[in-house]
Amino acid sequence: MHPLLSRRHFLRDTATGLGGIALTHLLSRGNLLANGVPIRPVINPADPNGTRRSHFTPKAKKVLMIFCSGAVSQVDTFEYKPELIRRHGQPMPGGANLVTFQGEQGNLNQSPWAFHPRGQSGKMVSDLVPHLGALADEMCFIHSLTGKTNTHGPGENFMGTGFTLDGFPSMGAWTTYALGTENETLPAYVAIPDPRGAPQSAGNFWGSGFLPASFQGTDFNASQPVRNLARPAGITPDSDKATRRFLSSLNRHHLERFPGDSELAARISSYELAARMQLSVPEVSDLTNEPAHILKMYGADQGGNPVKDLKAAYARNCILARRLVEKGVRFVQLFNGAYQTGGEGVSNWDGHKVLAEQYAKHGEVMDQPTAALLADLKQRGLLEDTLVIWCTEFGRMPTFQKGASGRDHNPEGFTAWMAGAGVKAGYSYGATDEFGYKAEVNPVTVYDFHATVLHLLGLDHERLSFYHNGVERRLTDVHGHPIMDIMEHPSRGLA
Repeated sequence: MHPLLSRRHFLRDTATGLGGIALTHLLSRGNLLANGVPIRPVINPADPNGTRRSHFTPKAKKVLMIFCSGAVSQVDTFEYKPELIRRHGQPMPGGANLVTFQGEQGNLNQSPWAFHPRGQSGKMVSDLVPHLGALADEMCFIHSLTGKTNTHGPGENFMGTGFTLDGFPSMGAWTTYALGTENETLPAYVAIPDPRGAPQSAGNFWGSGFLPASFQGTDFNASQPVRNLARPAGITPDSDKATRRFLSSLNRHHLERFPGDSELAARISSYELAARMQLSVPEVSDLTNEPAHILKMYGADQGGNPVKDLKAAYARNCILARRLVEKGVRFVQLFNGAYQTGGEGVSNWDGHKVLAEQYAKHGEVMDQPTAALLADLKQRGLLEDTLVIWCTEFGRMPTFQKGASGRDHNPEGFTAWMAGAGVKAGYSYGATDEFGYKAEVNPVTVYDFHATVLHLLGLDHERLSFYHNGVERRLTDVHGHPIMDIMEHPSRGLA
């Protein structure tokens, strides 16, 4: 009898075959097979931001990351918890003697803002952010994010770089390192600080860490353009152009003498980009040619009191972000909120003491301009290849702090959302417990969040790496899995 027709031989071979499949899977997970070999992009020092191919077909080509500094409360914005309303004023079960960042917790406290169903999806969103609520059908909510720290600086580092410590490359730096950019006249990566200033982690958020410096973000906003770009008054345009041509000729001849000097080539490239930016950045930053109806849509035409003045300034940053995406900038980072100055809860979403009063101002500043940005991207067709991310460093407690009317820090469960290329619209993933305290359904780590962004860009987060100090470093360290359930027709990555 032929061995394949023998039941005994068939069962034996099947058992060893399954073992082989399991072993192959384990080796692959440990990057010990050929397809687990690290992928380091080949960088041309003379053109470090030249376009590079993704690992597999991408859903998104650009990323717009909107970061709200100070830790936005999930239970006052996008996460509706009926039980929190029903148990308002009662102790949180299991929360006796619970001490968080600032101290002991008081009782459960419902949101000062009512929630209402929005759009065809019926997503419950707070009246604190009605304009964003009206766009709920465009968003993919992740309600089960978890962090590693309840301190703002390390929390911002973690969301921005995948590590709580300083010195690691930002997500934007990893993206431009992997893919470069298709725009030759603007930086590949732009960070737009809030009108009130930079976030607490400041340059860590858009820094390149141990990656080459050419992949760090260039920071400027609508009110503070890139410094030192303007031509000195005593130099004519023709003289300026002639000088640049002459300098370019000198640089080329100098480089020919040292053909293997990658640092020299990179330095020349950076100066040439700076020269091109003298024309491109003022043009993209000049909002005077924006139509009146667009300014009104964003709220950039408002003013007259401190909150409306701040809202208008943030709205202009949102318009700048749209223009940068429109010009093909690979990674744009837009900040709402800055390092805490002027007292608690003034400059960002850190609402410990009087949350209702503080959040009323922050919601007014953030809601309309951010919603207009998302709507504007859609009406221009930019969401087809742009992934929009809204996130914060961690969440807040469903309780009020003892002796106060605000919420303490909470990394156990919080909310982010995505919209645009590759993600499901009008969809919610994961959930915290009945009060909004701790992720219970499909918990998501920041590593998973980052892996998902890279996957949508056509990048394998387990293989995109940079060799540094004897270690193959990557954005997600040794963790993370893309959240396939939130993707439309997800790519499965490299074969």
